[in-house]
Amino acid sequence: MPDIKIKSLEAKEFGAYCALPASGRGAVIIVIQEIFGVNANLRKICDDYAAKGYIAVCPDLFWRQQPGVQLNGQTPEDWDRAMELYKGFDTEAGVRDLLSTLAHVRAMPECNGKVGAVGYCLGGKLAYLIAARSDVDAVVSYYGVDLDKYLDEVYDIRMPLILHIAALDSHVPPDVLAKITKGTGRNPAITVYVYEGVDHAFARINGKNFNQAAADLANSRTQALFAEHLKT
Repeated sequence: MPDIKIKSLEAKEFGAYCALPASGRGAVIIVIQEIFGVNANLRKICDDYAAKGYIAVCPDLFWRQQPGVQLNGQTPEDWDRAMELYKGFDTEAGVRDLLSTLAHVRAMPECNGKVGAVGYCLGGKLAYLIAARSDVDAVVSYYGVDLDKYLDEVYDIRMPLILHIAALDSHVPPDVLAKITKGTGRNPAITVYVYEGVDHAFARINGKNFNQAAADLANSRTQALFAEHLKT
């Protein structure tokens, strides 16, 4: 079942990549895209989660602008298009689509009742927001952008949430990082990990800022969180 259709809250349909484990059943992890769409990198992340026994679903959140975007992020043209899509992206509509995705996967007969979420960059912001606005069981945000703008929702987060932040991330300068750390520190459900010496998108395989050691450490923390909170 590589592709599924999800009905939006406005009763329209959008697509999602779905990777099933060998058992055909398990907890669901919603994988939330970067600005490059549901590309090969995101599909590999889904496949890797499926290999670990999870159902992984990555919804196409750019469908309102252009369905089926798959940019590789390796050319100037790709970056220009990705930035156009990002600038035109409606965050609130994206959150609604994630809520639709959550309802859809919970209704899947293959789902064991537990649902987690993990997002990257734009998806890292949306992961934080879905933690604040839904009842998913565990959430992870990788180098989320604009998190400081949503700190008034910090007390709405009830489930465990991990924020992976790059110390050299230009999207999170030191004053913003301090604001995020202070703001999220008021909620014991949230754990912030700051990775020294690495830049934004340090876990994006084949990206210019990819750092194997930091990615391995962040991914191990992510996997431990999901193993603890998504098992039944």
